[in-house]
Amino acid sequence: MSATRPIDPFTVEVIKRALISAAEQMFVALGRTAKSSVIYEVLDYGCALTDAQGRMIAQANGIPAFIGVLCDAVRDAIDRFGLDGLQEGDIIATNDPYMGGATHQNDVVLLMPIFFDGRPVMFAASKAHWNDVGGKDPGSWSPDATEIFQEGLQLPCVRIVRGGTEDRDIVDILIRNIRMPEMTLGDMRAQAASLRVAGRRVTQICEKYGVETVLQAVDAYLEQGRREALAELRALPKGEFTAEEFIDDDGLGGEPVLVKVKVTIRDDEFVIDYTGTGATCRGPINSPLSVLLSSAKFAYQAVVSPHADPNDGFFSPLRVIVPEDTVFHPKRPAPVSTYWESDSYAGDVVWKALADAIPERITAGHFLSVCGTTVSGIDDRTGDWFFSVEPNAGGWGGGRGKDGENGLVCSGDGETYILSVEVAETRYPFIVDRFSLHVADGAHGEWIGGYGLIKDYRIVNSEAFVTASFGRNRFPPWGLAGGGDGTPNIVEIRTADGGVERRGRFAKRVLRRGDVVRFLTGRGGACGNPKRRDPEQVLLDHLDGFIERETARDVYGVAIVGDPPRVDAAETARLRGG
Repeated sequence: MSATRPIDPFTVEVIKRALISAAEQMFVALGRTAKSSVIYEVLDYGCALTDAQGRMIAQANGIPAFIGVLCDAVRDAIDRFGLDGLQEGDIIATNDPYMGGATHQNDVVLLMPIFFDGRPVMFAASKAHWNDVGGKDPGSWSPDATEIFQEGLQLPCVRIVRGGTEDRDIVDILIRNIRMPEMTLGDMRAQAASLRVAGRRVTQICEKYGVETVLQAVDAYLEQGRREALAELRALPKGEFTAEEFIDDDGLGGEPVLVKVKVTIRDDEFVIDYTGTGATCRGPINSPLSVLLSSAKFAYQAVVSPHADPNDGFFSPLRVIVPEDTVFHPKRPAPVSTYWESDSYAGDVVWKALADAIPERITAGHFLSVCGTTVSGIDDRTGDWFFSVEPNAGGWGGGRGKDGENGLVCSGDGETYILSVEVAETRYPFIVDRFSLHVADGAHGEWIGGYGLIKDYRIVNSEAFVTASFGRNRFPPWGLAGGGDGTPNIVEIRTADGGVERRGRFAKRVLRRGDVVRFLTGRGGACGNPKRRDPEQVLLDHLDGFIERETARDVYGVAIVGDPPRVDAAETARLRGG
């Protein structure tokens, strides 16, 4: 096939799907070969392909906040080394929060140029959570950090593999700075191997169709993505839409932090302006600019076309305005290790601004926070460090025609999973005493907010440390169209002597044998007036043990009588005034 002729749409689609498949194979390879449960079990990573300019062209489903920054990391590598300065077999590592492709230091990007006929034609890139990268606390991320140097080693776009051979100097630096070098190096090598899988698949595609045809197809479907986005924008309501929310505090117990947005929708542009948002914070809730832009992308896609293929063409109408020296664009050396506590608001506040204008596409606020936890220590059985690192799932908001979802990870965590009970109890010295829905009172509406979860870890080691950061501890998820607000996220420490401590954050809190750490995630907000909820659905809520008869009567205007319970239609009509 000649690349000089117009390329037919069938070939474009076949090549696009082949490249997406290559990204997905990279994702599977990393998950199957990693050593850490946070990667192989929780799937705390993301994978993508870019072209030689750093434009996103294909991705696997993964963490949206990770995938959306990979193109920035590639562009940083191109800026630093130049395409001519890279050779086949090179692999670049970066985790510097103040460069492109950043989240926090635990999340390390590896990227590799893919060569064909002696020239770089694409890049394979992945970003994965490494359990430890040094710093002052086990697990590296620290809710009480006050500067980035406390949060672990920074890799400012360096070669860890040169022409196919590991750079021993870089590996030695890693070994000397991390608490579990064998596990971390295993994850690093799994990442590198997955990039090579993608490289082989791209090479096969170029051999089959011809490299010029492949590159022509990439340009064609990026243009398709741009046209699709513009068509969807034309169907949306136009104008300016504003909203604001408050983050609980500055990360160290200070005053709440304002998050402010103005969304402007035009036929050819979708502008998200965060001007007015609070300044760089003392604590580690600051969001690096790169991940903030990634969150703006997934908020945009959810509104414009959730099922579109995400690529740089589709995102081209998006423009983001972020003032410097704010919680969304902090100044070095501000800490960033719990960046999700602000970054998650970046998408949520966009949806809040548009909720009334596009009610058929947006649900009420969700529990929002990653609710990240690390339970760590020296395992009495082996004498080695252990790290259980995971997000926690919670309740999502109700929307027009549907109740909120129960026990899903937050918007920024995408395709991640919660750690299974079996893996937790097999690998780590604690017992999962309880894992259930968190049936908190709140989020009442015509369509109720989804339920969060309760998870109890009982320590069976002589000592352990818990680090946790649960945002929305003070400001619960917002309700929509007359629905009630959701409920907060909470961490409890229950000591063996009967003491109970409840907070939103703990940093390296010491636990002893028999102590229990309880993770409670909140409900999403509700949508619509509770007195419009279907009485039979209210009855089912009662039968399921979610609400008492008094709540059914006083909040929903539904009279439940008898044994077995049933709805008293006449009394319900009286209570509802009709």
